[in-house]
Amino acid sequence: MSRIARHPFLSAIAFALLASLFVVGGSALVVWRAAHHDDASDVERADAIAVLGAAQYDGVPSPVFQGRLDHAALMYGQGRAGKVFVLGANQPGDRSTEAESGRDYLIRQGVPAASVVAIPVGHTTFESLRALAHEMRADGMDSVFLVSDPWHNARVKRMAGDLGIEAYASATWTSAATSQEARFPGYVRETFAYMYYRLFHR
Repeated sequence: MSRIARHPFLSAIAFALLASLFVVGGSALVVWRAAHHDDASDVERADAIAVLGAAQYDGVPSPVFQGRLDHAALMYGQGRAGKVFVLGANQPGDRSTEAESGRDYLIRQGVPAASVVAIPVGHTTFESLRALAHEMRADGMDSVFLVSDPWHNARVKRMAGDLGIEAYASATWTSAATSQEARFPGYVRETFAYMYYRLFHR
C-alpha cells in the first residue's frame, strides 16, 4: 500500500478502481432492494396499472409476459386501479404488437375491454414509458403501478419518475427465471442497465 501511495499514477488507478467498485456495488444494492419490495404493500390504489411489454409470438404472450399480465389482472381484480395500460411495440416481421397481444390476453382473463388500453409504442423501456406518460397526462392521471420483472423495479421507477409519473413497482416473480441461479444474470444485467440510465438518461 505504501508503494502505491508513493506513485501518483498507481494511486489514481487504485482510486478509480475503488470508486468503480463503490458505484457498481451501490447500484447492485439499489437494484436488489427494489426487487425485493412490492410497493403495493404500502400503496392501496393508483390511477392505473401499466404492464411493461415482453416477447409475444404471433399474438400469444410469452411465459414471461403472461406472468406480468396475470399479475396485472390480479391487481385489477383487487381494485388497485380502474385502468390497465399494456406497453410495447413489435419486432420486425411480427404481425401483432406486445401491447395488443397483452390487451387481448387480459380481456380473455376477464378484465373489461373498456378498462384495458394498448400503447403499441416503443422498442425500449424508456420509449414505452414516455408514451405511457403522454397517455396518462392526456387522461388526467398521475400515479401508476408498474408491472415487470423484479430486477427491473429500480430502473423503471427511476425512468417513470423522470418522466413526471408517480410510479410504484409491483413486480411478478412468476417469470421464466424461477431459481436463484436463473435470476442472477438478470440482476447483473440490470445493475449495469441502471447505471447506464443514470449516466445517459436513456
